[in-house]
Amino acid sequence: MALLTNLRRILDGLYKAGGVVAALFLIAILVLIVVQMVARWTGEVFSGAPDYAGYCMAGASFFAFAYTLNHGAHIRVSIVLNSLGSKRWWGEVWCFGIGTALSTYFAYYAIKATYWSRLLNDISQGQDATPIWIPQLAMAIGSVLLAICFWDNLARLIFTGQHAIQSSAIEQEGAE
Repeated sequence: MALLTNLRRILDGLYKAGGVVAALFLIAILVLIVVQMVARWTGEVFSGAPDYAGYCMAGASFFAFAYTLNHGAHIRVSIVLNSLGSKRWWGEVWCFGIGTALSTYFAYYAIKATYWSRLLNDISQGQDATPIWIPQLAMAIGSVLLAICFWDNLARLIFTGQHAIQSSAIEQEGAE
């Protein structure tokens, strides 16, 4: 039982760390925008800033996926699940099964794309000429985190009958 408690703490910490990294990427976008504004005011050129901001946006999105899933902020099919009544558990298993399969599939190909970009020394087409595997690394790590989160929630649902997703506003309103 202590092993499961430690594993739970590690996984929840991992999802929270993904949320923190996503927030740091958002701060990086803010800094890039401010630096680009200052550069324009002073007559300097900060080439590649829009590309770097795009990379940070992708990093923020992918790192936030697992954290967002566990906090019920993803678009879910709560209305349909609530209407299932006593068969809701089967509906949730179906939804988590599909989500788990798709996120695992996506994580596999995100890792594969990053690997091949690194192997082929693929460079971005923007002014920054960044090796494209560097921003793809955020996508790969974030998609692996999401797949782990889906596997975690599916296993919890099957073995304990409960998932880790916090209730959304729709579910709370329906429960009153």
